[in-house]
Amino acid sequence: MLTLRGMTKKELANLTGVTGAAVSGWVGGRSEPRYEKIAAIADALGVSVDDAVNRREPTSASEELEWIFRVAPDDGGREGGNAANFAFAASLDVLAREATQNSLDERLSDEQPVSVRYELRELTGVHLRDFMEALRWESIEKHLHSAADVRQKVGRVLRDGLQELERSKRLVLLRVDDYNATGLTGPEYDDGRFARVVRRTLDSGKAGTQGGSYGLGKAALWAASRFGLVLVNSTLSEAQDGRTQRRMAGRLELPWHTLDGEDFAGPGWFGVADPERHSTARSWWGDRGAAERLHLERADASPGASFLVVGAYDGSGETEDVEDMYERLVASLSRNFWASMVGGRHEGPKLRASVAAFRNGSPVRGEEVIDPFEQEPARSRAVRAFLDGETVEELTDRTQVLQTTVPLELRRRKDARVGEDAGIHEAVLLVTPTDEEDRAPDTIAYMRASRMVVKYKKVGDLPLGHRPFQAVLLAGAATRRATAEAEAAEQMLRTAEPPDHNDWEGTEDLTATYERGARQKIIDFKKAAEQRVREVLRGTVEEESRDTGPEVLRELLRLDAPKTSRTQGFPTVKAIEGAVDEYGAWSVTVTVKLPKDEEPWVLTPVPKFLVRSSGPIPVEWSDMAPVENCELTPLDNLLFREGATQGKFRGVTKVTSHPVEAAMSQVMVEIRRAKEELA
Repeated sequence: MLTLRGMTKKELANLTGVTGAAVSGWVGGRSEPRYEKIAAIADALGVSVDDAVNRREPTSASEELEWIFRVAPDDGGREGGNAANFAFAASLDVLAREATQNSLDERLSDEQPVSVRYELRELTGVHLRDFMEALRWESIEKHLHSAADVRQKVGRVLRDGLQELERSKRLVLLRVDDYNATGLTGPEYDDGRFARVVRRTLDSGKAGTQGGSYGLGKAALWAASRFGLVLVNSTLSEAQDGRTQRRMAGRLELPWHTLDGEDFAGPGWFGVADPERHSTARSWWGDRGAAERLHLERADASPGASFLVVGAYDGSGETEDVEDMYERLVASLSRNFWASMVGGRHEGPKLRASVAAFRNGSPVRGEEVIDPFEQEPARSRAVRAFLDGETVEELTDRTQVLQTTVPLELRRRKDARVGEDAGIHEAVLLVTPTDEEDRAPDTIAYMRASRMVVKYKKVGDLPLGHRPFQAVLLAGAATRRATAEAEAAEQMLRTAEPPDHNDWEGTEDLTATYERGARQKIIDFKKAAEQRVREVLRGTVEEESRDTGPEVLRELLRLDAPKTSRTQGFPTVKAIEGAVDEYGAWSVTVTVKLPKDEEPWVLTPVPKFLVRSSGPIPVEWSDMAPVENCELTPLDNLLFREGATQGKFRGVTKVTSHPVEAAMSQVMVEIRRAKEELA
C-alpha cells in the first residue's frame, strides 16, 4: 500500500507517530504494530481498519479506475489484432459452445452442476449513458476510431460497430455467468487462471479430462464483441490478496494504432494503475455499486466468473435483435450440451444452463432453463439409462437403450517408458429408437469427459426396414471407468481435437505426441462405431424377419424401405448482397444453398464481372471470410459444415484484377467444386 499510495516509510512514520525504524520493521516483517497503530496506519493509507487488520487489499474507488494501453515495441513490430480471435467464427453459436465448455472445465464440486447463465441486455437512452460513464467510454472511443482502419479485417469490424452505435444509439451486452466454478484465481501476473484468461494468449493450462487444450476458447468472448471489449467480475474459490469477492478487470483487444503521435501495440486494460510496472493496469477489488454500474454484480456469493461482452453481436449476420439472439443461444446450448445436463439416480447432471433477455432492465424473454429431455428426448433417454445402469443387450421395446462397446486401439506416447503397452480402450455405444418426427434421425453423437458433443455423424448404409434411431458414443472418461486405458483414451482423443473441438482427427498435437499411426487409429475408431451401429440394427431387422420375436419388437421395426440417400443437385448461389467499397472493390456477402450429401461440400467461389462488351469475366478475391456453416481450407476454398443446408461467406474483389472499374459493372459469383480432397 505504500507503493500504491506513493508514500515513503518516513512519511508513514510521521503520520503514525512512530520512528522510521519501526515502520521498516513492520514492512520487513520483523515486528508487528499494536492494534491502535494498525488503526493509525489504516487512516494514513486511506483504507478501512478491517482491511488493515485482515491484511487484505482494499477496494478501489471509481475515480482510481482508468484504461491503460500497451505501448508499441521499439522494434517496429505491428499486429493487426489478436490471432486467437480468428480461430473461430464470430458467432453466438461458437461463443456458447466455447464459453460453456470452459465453465464445465472449471466445475468446482462434483456434488453440484456448474450453473451457466446467459443474459442479454439491450441498453438505450439514460441506461446506455450511465453504463458508458462507468466504463470510461470517452477514454477508449478515440482508440477505437484510431484502430478502425478499413484496410484490416479487425479495423472494418470496429468501424462497423462504431457506425452501428452512432446510428442506433443502442448497445447490446451479453453476460455469461457461471456458479459452482473455480473463478479467476491466481496472482495478477504469474501463472494462474486470472493471468491465463485476462493477460495471456494461447495459454490453456488445462490437462486431464478437461475439454480445452489450445487456450483459444476464451477468445470467442472477445470475438463476439463489435469492439473486442470484455469486462470480468469473479468470485474466487481461493482467496487472493485476502479477498474472494468482486475481482474485476477489463480487456480491450485492438490492433496496432497511433493516437496523438504515440504508437500503441493494441490491447488495453481497465483497472488501477500499477505503480511498479510501466503502463500497466491491475485488476481491482470492486464494491457492489461499481459492479452494478458496470452490469457485473453477481447473483450470489458462490464462486465463479462473470464475463460481460460489450457490443455483443452475431458475426454470422443471422441475428440482429435480442429476441433472435436469445433463440440462437438456446439452440446452441441445447445442441452441444444436452448430455451434460442429463443426470441419473446416483449421479447428478454436470451442467445447468439458462438464457434470459432484457431491454433497459425490463424482461424481454424470461429465463429459460434448458431441459435436455425436451430438446433431445431420445438421446437424453439413452444417457440417463447408461447412468442408471438400465441399458439392455437387445432391444425389445421402443423406450429401451441398447449398450455395446467399440474398441479404440491406443498408440504409445512418444515420451512413454520403454516397454509400456498402449492397450485397447472399450468405448460405450448406446443405441435407442427415436420418433418418426425426429428432425435428424440415424445419427451418432461423439463425446468424452464433459459430455459436450464433439461431433454429430449421419450413419449411412443402414439395413432396409430399420426403425429411426439415435446413437451416442461415450469415450474416455465419459465411460465412467477409472482405468488406465480410459485415461489414455481421454488424452489421445483430446489431442485429436482441432481448436474448435468439433471432431476427432489427425492434428499436429496428435502427431507430435503419439507414435506413428495414431491418426489412422482415430479414423478406424469412428468407422468401427458406425459399423457397430449397422450390426446392431441388422441383427434387429433379421430377428424381425424370422418372425420369432415378441409383438412389441415387430412394432419397433419399419416395414417400408427408407428413402435412398442421394445428392439432389449441386450447390447454388441463393443470394448475393453488396456494394462497391471506398477502394473501388466489390464487397459482397454470398449465401449458398447446399443440397444434402454424404460428405461435406468443398467449393471454390469465383467472382465474375458482367460488362456490356463481353460475357462474364473472372476476377480474383483480395479477401474472403467464412460467415456461417463454413471455413477456409489451406487452399483458400470453402469447406461447408456437414449436414448444413445453407452457408454464407463474405468476399472482397482484388482491384488490380478488375477488367473495368467496379462501378462500371455488375458482379456475380460462380460456385465450383474445389480441386482438393478432404483428409
